[in-house]
This record gives sequence, structure tokens and C-alpha cells, in this order.
Amino acid sequence: MKTYSAKPSDITRTWYILDAKDLTLGRLSTKIATLLLGKNKPEFTKHIDCGDYVIVLNSDQLVVTGKKMTDKSYFHHSNYPGGIKEIKLQDQIIKDSTQVIIKAVKGMIPDNRLKTDRLARLKVYSGEDHPHMPQKPVKLSLKGASNG
Repeated sequence: MKTYSAKPSDITRTWYILDAKDLTLGRLSTKIATLLLGKNKPEFTKHIDCGDYVIVLNSDQLVVTGKKMTDKSYFHHSNYPGGIKEIKLQDQIIKDSTQVIIKAVKGMIPDNRLKTDRLARLKVYSGEDHPHMPQKPVKLSLKGASNG
């Protein structure tokens, strides 16, 4: 019996919608990363990008546990001396809540040549509206039962 290896021509991509309202950041991000990588598919192959498109709605109503809202910080550096910048999670949600989910998912995807293409298939919106209705996305629910 031979090992199956997916080819780029065999890949079919599905569009999924996840509602971030009242969901914790970590659980939502792991589900998104799994869908973007394509690990939920039986034809998953590590070196072929076989993931799906993911639309996330209501990113401004995201929930975190514990004291992360005040204690968690995001850092970036301008590459100049003393150029480190810090922003707290609660301030980042007010400024741009979509970046919180994007940064969490970005840290869960392997660092290789496929990372930028996988992240490009992640669409995050702070409200209910999105322009992807012609793609006929499938709604997924993370509450209750597990969605394979």
C-alpha cells in the first residue's frame, strides 16, 4: 500500500464562517489554525497548502480568561535604539480587534514558505457584515460538540 500525497490540483477549498462572539481567544485560534492548515482533511499533506478559507466575525466581542485583558502585551520594535513599543490587549481590542486574532493565529502556523498564503486566506471582521456571501460559506459553531 502506498502513502497518499496530495497534489495542488487535487485541493478543493471550502469557505467557513466562525462567530467570535463570547469565544475565548485560544480555542478560537486553534480551530482557525487547524482549518487554515487543512489538518481536518483526510488528504492533509505537510508540504502542500491544502487548507480552507476562514471568515471570523465579531472580533470585537472576543473573550479572554484570567487577567489577560490587562496583563497581556504586544511588542514591536522600530529597529532604532529605544524603539520598542508596547500595547496592552484591551487597548489593542479598542484600536483594531482584528489584529488580536490574526496575531494569535500567526503564532500557531508553522514558519515556512506556505505561511503567508495560509494567512491570506484568513478574513477577520469586527462586525457581522462581510463581503464573502457569493462564496457560500459554511457556518461552524465552536460551542458544544466538536466540529471535526
